[in-house]
Amino acid sequence: MATPTLTRSTPAAPITALKIRQPRKKLTVGRVAAVVVAALIAVLWLIPFAWATVTAFKSEADASASKVSWFPPSGFTFDAFVNVFQAGNIPLWTWNSLYTSAAITVITLVISALMAYALSRIEFKGKKVLMIVIIAAIIVPPPVLMIPLFYQMLAFKMIDTSWAIILPQVIHPAMVFVLKKFFDQIPHELEEAAVMDGASRLRIFLQIILPLSRPILAAVAIFVFIGAWNNFLWPFISTNDDSLLTLPVGLQTIKSAYGVQYAQNMASALLAALPLIVVFLFFQRQIIKGVATTGLAGT
Repeated sequence: MATPTLTRSTPAAPITALKIRQPRKKLTVGRVAAVVVAALIAVLWLIPFAWATVTAFKSEADASASKVSWFPPSGFTFDAFVNVFQAGNIPLWTWNSLYTSAAITVITLVISALMAYALSRIEFKGKKVLMIVIIAAIIVPPPVLMIPLFYQMLAFKMIDTSWAIILPQVIHPAMVFVLKKFFDQIPHELEEAAVMDGASRLRIFLQIILPLSRPILAAVAIFVFIGAWNNFLWPFISTNDDSLLTLPVGLQTIKSAYGVQYAQNMASALLAALPLIVVFLFFQRQIIKGVATTGLAGT
């Protein structure tokens, strides 16, 4: 009788170690055309930005010359930036813009998230009317509210204070609408399970809703910060104190008595845009992911 031989079978490779090959996307005429159009749009956007950058590093004589040249005859120089820093208090203005924009972003996130959650999950009297008012407020152009807001800040004795810049900018109906649409897509079963475990409404909001909403919250925060940083009209109206000027307002006070200084103007524009460029470079993934998950496609 033959004795059976035992052979040791080799263990199967773990599933996590297996490499799943993704099928390559086929190149179609429509996809190639979309890439070409996107590249053309990018070039059209980059040309003015590149020209502004080159002009900022020119001397005033080369910048105002009638002959257009990407490479100035006198060479590139930092004179325009030096003149801007000497004419104004750039560090102070940058700090004012930074902390006011950060405060506006934080307060806006808190107010918008709480309001959007209430509109998405809580049934109360007048909810539909409030939603209509929010949508209607999105249509109202901000300059229409400048005079009422100014008199309101004047009545509260907040003119020429940082609160005059911050408070009128913390209400964003569009962000409430975007967050509300995102909260609508979160399954109700998660909250029902939390309620059965004894979780309160606040705990559900803080430990379930907000962690699931990180992409959209990051996108909203970035958009609000950029809008607050670029805002020129309201800080210009609400403040007269030089120590409270934001960067966009402060740079407009740097004017030469010898006419338009093209290199200096371009240098000022680059200084104002540089922080936003840095923000986009560091958080571009959050911006794209947040825009893709806003839930606006279901409206």
